[in-house]
Amino acid sequence: MNGVFAEIVSVALLLAVLAFAVLRPKGLPEAVAAVPAAGVVIAIGAVTPGQAWQQTRELLPVVAFLAAVLVLAELCAVDGLFEAAGDMVARACGGRPGRLLAGVFAVAALTTAVLSLDATVVLLTPVVFATAARVGARARPHVYASAHLANSASLLLPVSNLTNLLALSASGLSFTRFAALMALPWLASIAAEYVVFRRWFATDLAAGGHPPRASRRTPLPVFATTVLCLTLAGFAVTSLVGVEPVWAAAGGALVLAVRGLLPRRRAEKPEAAEGREPLTVTGLARAASPLFLLFVLALGVIVKAVVENGLGTGIGAVLPDGSSLGALLAVAGVAAVLANVINNLPAVLALLPVVAPAGPGPVLAALIGVNLGPNLTYVGSLATLLWRRILHEHDTEPALGHFTRLGLITVPATLLVATLALWASLALLGT
Repeated sequence: MNGVFAEIVSVALLLAVLAFAVLRPKGLPEAVAAVPAAGVVIAIGAVTPGQAWQQTRELLPVVAFLAAVLVLAELCAVDGLFEAAGDMVARACGGRPGRLLAGVFAVAALTTAVLSLDATVVLLTPVVFATAARVGARARPHVYASAHLANSASLLLPVSNLTNLLALSASGLSFTRFAALMALPWLASIAAEYVVFRRWFATDLAAGGHPPRASRRTPLPVFATTVLCLTLAGFAVTSLVGVEPVWAAAGGALVLAVRGLLPRRRAEKPEAAEGREPLTVTGLARAASPLFLLFVLALGVIVKAVVENGLGTGIGAVLPDGSSLGALLAVAGVAAVLANVINNLPAVLALLPVVAPAGPGPVLAALIGVNLGPNLTYVGSLATLLWRRILHEHDTEPALGHFTRLGLITVPATLLVATLALWASLALLGT
């Protein structure tokens, strides 16, 4: 097939699939559009069946890891981990919205780093709403923080974001080496985000609040917290011995699932889990989001067609070679723009084949761009789109103009400091 025609069709299908994912007509899952589109690009020869299968095989370990982490996050939520975190933040802030914002930043950053940005958006955002209401604070600064931190705090660990898992495979780095190189960019981006938030939401934060009224404390679920910490340690250990970290995530999820499904445990109905449906095998399967995982695999095939028919060559012509500070800034900037044009997941799939030959530095710079860039627009990441739906469920309408103006300040600031921090980390630690 003519390369130009194949590229036009592939790009059109990619944009159509992303539009479907944004709109989700009648609540249909994203895979409804992505799977047929993947079939079309194979049928017209934009990508061969062999290339499609190879792309799928490369994505399968990443998708399996994502499924395990999603189940692990759901099991932590069932045990009341997020409610306990919200209770601790409410008590620690003493009714001061500024301190509440700092607490939300800390909890959201840790949740994103350890349990992925999806856990922050889906499981923590409702807790943030409830915590702000409990202390009489305006919810907007804190709820916007959960959205921004879901993206900007997802730099630290390979498990923090699906894009990180893809970048880890392309970089050739170990789990611990990845974390060591990204620790400074992670801290720098969160610090820059916090400074901007304190100034941008100064009026909301000055509105005041009140100490939480006396009520029963939500205890920290010791067993779930211990399993989570052991699982995190397992990520590092499996990396050191050359075993896929998916086994550590699956092990942690299995331990919590077996305990949660025991008849005696289900009969206890922990107070922290009140209002949630009883834990079932079917519920755990839903928590793994199988249709979303299928969407990721199909999207990978579509992006492969786009890259093979011209986008990869175009990106390669734009990006500089090497790991100099200028080159890293250019890669991060292009990645951020691309994420806001075609979404961060397709963007990283398109960028990695181009930047990976230059070494881990450009790969991590591209990751900074696709993770921080989505704070500029709603379409930059699927997590931000999901955050919008959660706000609608709480009868809160996010203002597009307000979100975009905030992003115009935070995104350039966080991109700059995070890339500078990455450059410094590479210089100090090497690759």
